[in-house]
Amino acid sequence: MQDVWVAVRQFYKSPGFVITVVLTIALGIGANTAIFTLVHAILMKSLPVADPKTLFRVGDLDDCCVNGGFINDNGDFDLFSYELYKHLQETTPEFERLAAMQSGGEQKTTRRGSEPAKSERAQYVSGNFFTTFGIGPFAGRVLTDADDTPGAAPAVVMSYQAWQSDYGSDPKVVGSTFYLQGQPATVVGIAPPGFFGDRIRSNPPGLWIPLAMEPSIEGKNTLLHVPDSNWLYAVGRLKPGVSVSALQDKMSGSLRQFLAAQPNYSRNGGSAVIPKQHVVIVPGGAGIQNLQKETGKGLYLLMTISGLVLLVACANVANLLLARGTTRRADTSVRVALGAARSRLIRQTLTESLLLGCAGGLAGLGVAYAGTRMILALAFPDSPNLPIAASPSLAVLGFAFLLSLLTGVVFGVVPAWITSHSDPAEALRGSNRSTRDRASLPQRSLIVFQAALSLVLLVGAGLLTKSLRNMEHQNFGIQTQNRYVLHIDPAGAGYTPEKLPAFYQALEQEFGSLPGVQSVGLALYSTLEGNNWGEGVFFDGRPAPGPNDHNNSTWDRVSNHFFETVGQPVVRGRGFTDQDTATSQQVAVVNQAFVRKFFPKEDPMGKHFGVYEQKFSSLFEIVGIVADAKYQNPRDEVRTMYFRPLTQTMPGLTDPNETMAEGRGRYINSVTFFFRSEPQNLDATVRRTLAKINPDLTVLDLHSLDYQVADNFTQERLIARLTMLFGGLALVLAAVGLYGITSYQVARRTSEIGLRMALGADRGNVVRMVMRSAFLQAGLGLAIGIPVAIFGARAMADQLYGVRSYDPVSLLVAMVVLLGSAAVAGFIPARRAANIEPMTALRTE
Repeated sequence: MQDVWVAVRQFYKSPGFVITVVLTIALGIGANTAIFTLVHAILMKSLPVADPKTLFRVGDLDDCCVNGGFINDNGDFDLFSYELYKHLQETTPEFERLAAMQSGGEQKTTRRGSEPAKSERAQYVSGNFFTTFGIGPFAGRVLTDADDTPGAAPAVVMSYQAWQSDYGSDPKVVGSTFYLQGQPATVVGIAPPGFFGDRIRSNPPGLWIPLAMEPSIEGKNTLLHVPDSNWLYAVGRLKPGVSVSALQDKMSGSLRQFLAAQPNYSRNGGSAVIPKQHVVIVPGGAGIQNLQKETGKGLYLLMTISGLVLLVACANVANLLLARGTTRRADTSVRVALGAARSRLIRQTLTESLLLGCAGGLAGLGVAYAGTRMILALAFPDSPNLPIAASPSLAVLGFAFLLSLLTGVVFGVVPAWITSHSDPAEALRGSNRSTRDRASLPQRSLIVFQAALSLVLLVGAGLLTKSLRNMEHQNFGIQTQNRYVLHIDPAGAGYTPEKLPAFYQALEQEFGSLPGVQSVGLALYSTLEGNNWGEGVFFDGRPAPGPNDHNNSTWDRVSNHFFETVGQPVVRGRGFTDQDTATSQQVAVVNQAFVRKFFPKEDPMGKHFGVYEQKFSSLFEIVGIVADAKYQNPRDEVRTMYFRPLTQTMPGLTDPNETMAEGRGRYINSVTFFFRSEPQNLDATVRRTLAKINPDLTVLDLHSLDYQVADNFTQERLIARLTMLFGGLALVLAAVGLYGITSYQVARRTSEIGLRMALGADRGNVVRMVMRSAFLQAGLGLAIGIPVAIFGARAMADQLYGVRSYDPVSLLVAMVVLLGSAAVAGFIPARRAANIEPMTALRTE
């Protein structure tokens, strides 16, 4: 305790030193704690459910959202049809409960009484969903197996967040009748606070709906009883003592047994690949880990980068402590001369370091909280219900405390050791008359260390920034200027398939007549919105493809003016016209990638193809080819793609899966506007126009196409910005450290410099002498940092787009910036040294 009071008195004497050290540590610890808050919340935390260790997921991938047929080339099944889920549930008594949940989730138009309609995120779940997770109600009750049976009274459960934010915590919500897509259902309960469902995602469900209600809500487009439409995840609670590996083998056998009994899996050579189909059972305490897989590498990269910043901060503080120890050398020497034990001096110095580290840690918590909020706002800009809190949890507080202690030891041990080995006689002769300086070599070494780490961070920031620029400025194959995308839900407004043609015509007429609108395009989904529809294609005159022939293609259904609206040119033939009616020849427009893959040596114009089965292979006639454009992941190559007109539907469908897919594909979700100039008051105009068409239509979202495209790079943008910020912070710390050590050396060599100038050295010689020392330390940092930076760039190569891990430009820019900072940091004390008056310097001491 005496050491603590002595340290406090020393701090009181040097408030500027204490503030500088605490702020430096706070920045380093705050950056690390902010990133760890996200790592803990996303990658390490279990769901807020009962006994998460006994939960296991059947499936280990993140496939979504509806997949017909086999899921993956290696046979890994992680999506299940309802029939397959029930089969697995009945044949695996090893689970206490096995729950199913919709892999995707959709916006549902929701209305209570005469209130205006709202769009609510909803998810279909099995009746045992809440009991499997061990979740009880906050109010009312949760869903049960009885709710998930045919003919049961329609019942739904609302999330606490939706109840609070959308309905003002109105207790009358429980027991009220809500209309979902026009179908009545009673809200029987409110889920407890903090429960956000089976996974962490930016837009958690506001409503959980029993699977048994899916046919009444979806109508003819129901998925529930289509045995080869896979759309459900499965999570269960294992009974004690069950072997996971044995259960995995058993469930894989049950899967193959089910698939062999389904004709759609056996046709076209499918029976040959059924034997390799299997499931993988993984721990399910963290839920469905789709977000973890999307963000894991990026978060670990940020954790590594913030760790390097902390090391730079520690080196900077260690230098400050070394300099402070030198100024206290006389005091230390007197204590040693009077008999003070070296262990006592080391303990005192380490106590000061630990106190500074803890103070910096406390200040770092504030930095971490602000930093976490900033990161969440950048990473999830439109996610008000994001289930990740910026406030630190107990685990985060413990991490910050241990980091503070570790930091205090790291930056304090070297100064403590050097201070304790002061030579009393040497020190008492005077600071400027010492024949050697124990602190000089460690101080210079720390500057070299800081310079090396700063170079690594600057190179990383340069690579990630260049990668981001390449992604954002690549050729997407579309035009985004003055384009805006509106997302709507026609089914939620009560539109049946028969009413869709007139509705689409009204949309085009009403929006097309608005001032400034050049064209309007309707689509099943718009470009780069994160959606994808795909089917296997069959070609007229060719044999039916087998399961390993990779005949899948992405497709979209669009209106006549869609290509014009998004700026995707037709390079051959034509687009869709008014002559493409429900009774005319079925037509399709394909992209250039489609031609390269399926017609590498043929002219595709006039050729025919179909989908679902070989008997439909002559249905669509290719009438045009559009330029390649990216509709899905902008990091990937352009996918093969064909387009169909909104006015045509496939005749003669009898298979339930085909009927469902064709029916769902008739409902657009997006309207794209192309304006002649930047529109004004667009949101109000769009809402007013929709209300004119149908008051029940709700706006799911309205953004510029620029915004929609840029939203694909949120994670990359965040990582690049933070890396740039961390690299800049490390560079500033290194430059300040170099400035400090150079100034300190100049002060210690005042007499020497005065003597040199008295003997004829000019000011230029003095400046060169000081600058030589500064550049030597920066140069050694470069020599160490360059190979480390190249190695680090190779380690993060999978995070880069269009950039080699060894990029000479990024390396050269980082070197120039570092050397420029060293020049500035060294020149200021060098100029001060050059202005020393020889007689004044020689009179010192």
